Amino acid sequence: MNIHEYQGKQILKSFGVRIQEGIVADTPEQAVEAAKKLKEDYNSDWVVIKAQIHAGGRGKGGGVKLAKNLDEVKQRATDIIGMQLITPQTGPEGKKVSKVLVAQDVYYPGASETKEFYVSVLLNRSSGKNIIMYSTEGGMDIEEVAEHTPHLIFKEEIDPKVGLQGFQTRKIAFNLGLSGNAFKDMTKFIAALYKAYEATDSAMFEINPVLKTSDDKILAVDAKVSLDDNALFRHPDYAAMRDTNEEDPTEVEASASNLNYVKLDGNVGCMVNGAGLAMATMDIIKIAGGEPANFLDVGGTANATTVKAAFNIILKDPNVKAILINIFGGIVRCDRVAQGVIDAYKEIGDIRVPIIVRLQGTNAEEAKKLIDESGLKVFSAILLKEAADLVSEVLA
Repeated sequence: MNIHEYQGKQILKSFGVRIQEGIVADTPEQAVEAAKKLKEDYNSDWVVIKAQIHAGGRGKGGGVKLAKNLDEVKQRATDIIGMQLITPQTGPEGKKVSKVLVAQDVYYPGASETKEFYVSVLLNRSSGKNIIMYSTEGGMDIEEVAEHTPHLIFKEEIDPKVGLQGFQTRKIAFNLGLSGNAFKDMTKFIAALYKAYEATDSAMFEINPVLKTSDDKILAVDAKVSLDDNALFRHPDYAAMRDTNEEDPTEVEASASNLNYVKLDGNVGCMVNGAGLAMATMDIIKIAGGEPANFLDVGGTANATTVKAAFNIILKDPNVKAILINIFGGIVRCDRVAQGVIDAYKEIGDIRVPIIVRLQGTNAEEAKKLIDESGLKVFSAILLKEAADLVSEVLA
């Protein structure tokens, strides 16, 4: 689950990570009041108005603006709130901005220059260990840095048996070229950041940029946080941070029905029980000459209710020209799934795309008979090859 920058910063601050302070605002008037509060608490004459959407590259799309006085705060907030912000990560349709973060100016003059770094914490799936990835090239797209100057990206792998060690935080600060108070502050920053990552069961913490201020403080200017959905039951306060307005409406509907759904760009909808079988089904669709329109896993206890919900979700996609249902009856009996398909079909009505049902496992023969005798425009198959041939036939 992705969360907004201001929410990620709240989490970081609770674990002792120094952040760029800010106040979230839903209206230009609230933004002005936030700027006054920042002036009072942090003596921040200038503020930054930052669009809050689940996407990076906001500055490139005009979603991050500096305001030098209260009149500019109101004007910048008016311009950004309600805009359809298009960034390299939103796609051409963009995302509507409903709130902004009014943040303190941390690029103030001082004894030395400011410097931006990149730091992220995530899981290295190939080794099964957490990894801290960092670079001196903060504020830039890390993908561009990796492509053009890969030698400027460093990685520190964490042994789960012992956790993050002091020598590793010092190594990171050294590789970033820091010294003195900035060196000490960076080691504390990295230690607190890693503690936050582990304690929150996060999938990723990405801080870009991490700023060394002119007075040698280290702080997070941005925060891109992705929480592990499977661990949210342990963190109800973080689960409450979910913003469904930032998610695909169809995926939100699927989640409410306990369906694992991801929309794709193809023409064949698929409904499957089990993630592995879903991936195989998508391969079968491609072999048959089609393109998967979605990933949809109904789980191991599919019934008429879940099948109906899955049908409704798939049929919302106007690009779907056929639906392939591929169920392996292990825990669930195939004849019950077949009856669920028939009941859902009749209840929904007016389904104008061909449906191929491949049921294998417990009571598969009985299930095929139910489908064949239903009188509905449903094609049944036992073997994967039969299902693939039927997909090719209906798409022809």
